[in-house]
Amino acid sequence: MTRKDDKQEDDNTTADPFAAFWSLTPTAYMSAPWFEVLTDMGTEISTFVTRRIKEDVEAQQALMQCRSPEEFQHVHAQFMQKAFDQYHEETGKLVELTERMRARIEAANAKKG
Repeated sequence: MTRKDDKQEDDNTTADPFAAFWSLTPTAYMSAPWFEVLTDMGTEISTFVTRRIKEDVEAQQALMQCRSPEEFQHVHAQFMQKAFDQYHEETGKLVELTERMRARIEAANAKKG
């Protein structure tokens, strides 16, 4: 019987998004670059969530003003498309921040070693 983990190791089509971090020492996570980028990520996430809550409230208000099912459907579809686009964009930003974090930690470790 094959465990799920064994199958994933054999499957080359599944990329590990955290593979670059496995070689880092535990002290690398407590470095200044780690905390700097972690702060950037926290700010980015907070800003995004604030913006999404505002969008949600505006959409609810627009939906309550609808006078027909067609209008409701249109407003809801616009809201969903905008949310999808914003989440897609935000995911890209977080991936970039994560890559920056990895690069800065590796650079700091290279200076030490």
